Amino acid sequence: MSTSFHPDRNYKNNAMMMDFYEMTMANAYFLTGQKDTRVLYDMFFRRVPDGGGYAVACGLESLVEYLLNFHFDKEDIDYFASKGIFSPDFLQYLSTYRFKGDIYAMPEGCIAYPNEPMVRVEADAIGATLIETQLLTFMNHQSRIATKASRICRGGRAIMEFGSRRAMGNDAANLGARAAYIAGAVGTANCLADQKYGVPALGTMAHAFVEMFPTEYEAFAAYAKIYPDNCTLLIDTYDVLHSGLPNAIRIQKEILDPLGKRMKGIRLDSGDLAYLSKKVRKRLDAAGMQDCKICVSNGLDEFTMSDLIQQGAPIDSFGIGERLITAASDPVFGGVYKLAAVEENGAMIPRIKVSENEVKTTNPGKKMVWRLYNKDSGFAICDVITMDDEEILEDMPYSCVDPEKPWKNITIENFRAVKILKPVIVNGELVQPLPSLEEIRAFTRHQLENEVWEEEQRLYNPHQHYVNMSHTAYALKMRMRDEYHF
Repeated sequence: MSTSFHPDRNYKNNAMMMDFYEMTMANAYFLTGQKDTRVLYDMFFRRVPDGGGYAVACGLESLVEYLLNFHFDKEDIDYFASKGIFSPDFLQYLSTYRFKGDIYAMPEGCIAYPNEPMVRVEADAIGATLIETQLLTFMNHQSRIATKASRICRGGRAIMEFGSRRAMGNDAANLGARAAYIAGAVGTANCLADQKYGVPALGTMAHAFVEMFPTEYEAFAAYAKIYPDNCTLLIDTYDVLHSGLPNAIRIQKEILDPLGKRMKGIRLDSGDLAYLSKKVRKRLDAAGMQDCKICVSNGLDEFTMSDLIQQGAPIDSFGIGERLITAASDPVFGGVYKLAAVEENGAMIPRIKVSENEVKTTNPGKKMVWRLYNKDSGFAICDVITMDDEEILEDMPYSCVDPEKPWKNITIENFRAVKILKPVIVNGELVQPLPSLEEIRAFTRHQLENEVWEEEQRLYNPHQHYVNMSHTAYALKMRMRDEYHF
């Protein structure tokens, strides 16, 4: 029978971030002599949230750091022992266990599509089992926020991530800010995300600052004198057009002009943002403040931004909070972690999960993901899932299968083929340095500007990127599906 167990609540070991069934399975593998059996798992997702045309793979750095430090402390072993159902020999084994498997993954920031592996794990059965929950936590959350941020940032206007206070906890806030920056945000309001990851921290004042002073003008004047080189004023505390804007113009004339400084911007956080921004822009221009930017916030996302832009709102930047950091319109990424092969007599034997719902029937075996690019335009034609030992030769036409429409005759010519899954960890060791945050961000931007068709990036009814299969991979899936489908 389980007994209560209350360790130090300040103690944290990410190896313990697991579903309980992972331990019951691992214990059973140990007791049935399968602890060293090599297995292969795929992590992938089945649909792009928000009806989008693509996703942004994110979270690999967190996953790598977790795997390189994977271990159990005495506190963890004592906790499991308190449950009274795990073999003492198994717990002793875990006390010295380290992850020694292989990780192949899409580079962080890579554009990704449904049903193709984002991460491929090959490891002993116990290790591959115990990492499932934390792997999915990292990849699902960060990929979801990066994908949402990419949609929000696609309009070309500066986007600031303002959502920490509405995030689902500290890790969600900090890693979400990092994911948003990778996908195109210019910075975050979150200081810890800047300190930990290098996401530029941005911000000026809240309404409380204005309310602290006897008058709005005095609040603005104090701020302008303290921050003359970075003066952005929040002008909607009382009345935008009759108080906030006139006082901001006075600050430029009476405080900043004598110092030879220019106001950086004004911010609107309430009201009809399209109407107010038009009125504000006209009056700022008339006052000789054409260089003063307009920033808006208040419950925005890609849909409200699109509406504002269509209405001709002269907005230079957007502060996006809860609807970015929680991806409120469609918050679940839906990535899954499925067994694809098990070692038998030195060979990896494919495994399949069959479902009446065809989309949940998995792709068996050890696989590779390729991206085929048009040699002339540089844009991606399609992705192809092959068996790992297959090659795609560029000097001849390539025939493959659309798994959703297998009757189609698909032949691709004039292409460049690139393997998308890259070795990251081999035998438990990092095999290449992780890229910097700026390198990841630049990689994502390059793909969206030079490799992903604009039609795939539409907010509404985007073009569907084709994820095809090699004839060999598709034939294996169909054979195994038919074999196990009674």
